[in-house]
Amino acid sequence: MADLSAENEPRLEQVDDTNIPDYSRVASTKQPPQELAESIYIRRLVIFSFWVVAVVFGLPTWWWTTSIHRARLPLQEMMDWADGKACKPAFPLQISIKAPLLQENEASNLVRITQHALDDLNEFPPHHLRLQLATSSHESSQAIPFSRKGSDVWDEKKHYTDTINAALTVKLLPESSSSTPVSILRPHSTELEVRYSPNQIPTTSSSSSVLATYIANKLQELFAEEQATIAFVLSSASSPQSSSGNGQLLQSSNSASSNLREQRPDLSRPISAKFNAQLTSRTTRSLKYAPTYHITISLFTSEASPSAWDIESALDESFLPLLDSLGYISNFTVNTQIQLHASFSPSVQSPQYDPDLGVWTLKGEDLGGFINAAEWPLSPSIGAGPTLNFVIYVPSQSNAPLVVRERQATSWLIPQWGGVFILNPSAAVPGAMPKLSKEDIQPVLLTFSHQLLSFLGAPQSPPSLPLQLKTLSRVQAASLLLSASSTMGSLARLTKALPSIAIPETVSMAVDKTLYHLRAGCNALKDGRFSEALDHAVISEQEAERGFFEKSMVGQVYFPDEHKVAVYLPLLGPVAVPLVMSALKELKKLWKSLRTPKT
Repeated sequence: MADLSAENEPRLEQVDDTNIPDYSRVASTKQPPQELAESIYIRRLVIFSFWVVAVVFGLPTWWWTTSIHRARLPLQEMMDWADGKACKPAFPLQISIKAPLLQENEASNLVRITQHALDDLNEFPPHHLRLQLATSSHESSQAIPFSRKGSDVWDEKKHYTDTINAALTVKLLPESSSSTPVSILRPHSTELEVRYSPNQIPTTSSSSSVLATYIANKLQELFAEEQATIAFVLSSASSPQSSSGNGQLLQSSNSASSNLREQRPDLSRPISAKFNAQLTSRTTRSLKYAPTYHITISLFTSEASPSAWDIESALDESFLPLLDSLGYISNFTVNTQIQLHASFSPSVQSPQYDPDLGVWTLKGEDLGGFINAAEWPLSPSIGAGPTLNFVIYVPSQSNAPLVVRERQATSWLIPQWGGVFILNPSAAVPGAMPKLSKEDIQPVLLTFSHQLLSFLGAPQSPPSLPLQLKTLSRVQAASLLLSASSTMGSLARLTKALPSIAIPETVSMAVDKTLYHLRAGCNALKDGRFSEALDHAVISEQEAERGFFEKSMVGQVYFPDEHKVAVYLPLLGPVAVPLVMSALKELKKLWKSLRTPKT
């Protein structure tokens, strides 16, 4: 039994482990199979194909669909106009001289001496007077012009067959009872009558004359305000410019504006303090030029009467003729309205009775708030052009007569808005007036006519309405040409300062039209065709404003670069990261393979 149990016990045998492999060591040193060259080529070809599609097709498509169109603009020519290099304004005023009772040689000698005296008096070369002698045979249609070539050399040029553009006609009439020359200029005439004594006619050998000196001084006096106004306009064009456009342009063009002021030629002359104050006041109260003005004439009464007025016949006789005379400068529309029981503005102190004068008075400081804008139907704008409001106010019998305390006046104007006239009921007619007659309204319309001329910027001299309107047309032509030139410079600086702004073809067309009419207007000014110059100036100003304030262009000014990043980053980021990382990884492998020596 003992032997059997010993045989059944397991025996421990020693095993030789030298021939058993070490699997852990084999697992740590084993490498993946080497990638085939064909697989590497296919992978690189796929990555390269993606980049080719992105670069060859994607980028051009993105560039074409997102590029900003910038039409070509003549920037240098635009800056030349803004700098005053393209045009030097000139205002040659033709003065026609009629001497029906003088011999032609005597009249020619008188005109030469007068022209010499005029040139000596003139201190503003851009504005000069050219005397023309009307011939006796065709006195109404032909004239012999005289112009000074040198210091004392004169030349008689060809006959002019058109004297429509003559700024003034001087008619010489002998008068034996006149010891000194006298002149007469009627309010509605363009002819200055000069009466002289026959012994005041200069001889052919004389170089001066009392009559010639008198005519020269008189002409200089008549056009002194026009010279000062044009000098004021030209000096204003050389002053710091307030941009007619966007806020960014104000910041980006300060240095350009200073260069403009340095480069613009000095065409101005010193202006007296008197004229400077008048011109500053006129600029403050006058409206900017517009092709069309809308006029509203309103009747406001504090009571129930008058409830009717004969306004149509009064306008036909006393107001519309003036508008017809202004028709070649601007167009006008006229509207009328009536409102009863119109009360003062709450901000105005009630009228105070002055026992010394026996009138009711308003304080001068209350005139600005006299208009009750909350209750009076006064539209600030009708149509495209500016609106001028002319108000007739009829106070009640208990507060009449009503005047302004400081000036004892019954009318005043509100700058750039309109005028007010207090029409007091007649003391000779007791009771309420049921209707205003034509005779009641005509003095009011006469006051409104003067106020309208003030709003348009008409001068106060010469004392002739046709001459004032001619002066107004010349001043407006110069102002509009300078304004359009300044807008061209602002547009050119805006184009340079903002390279990302879009410039559509409409802007290019507007710029071309503006430059064409600027050239035509400048040439018309130099030739003395002022009505034609005004037409070109109006068109150039309109086209310049249209080009500068193009809607599609102005919108791009306020589109910052941060918006572009916010749009492109979510779209291009997920696409660009895999492409860039795969390309970098493949380039790294290629670089490593090139550096590894081949066995």
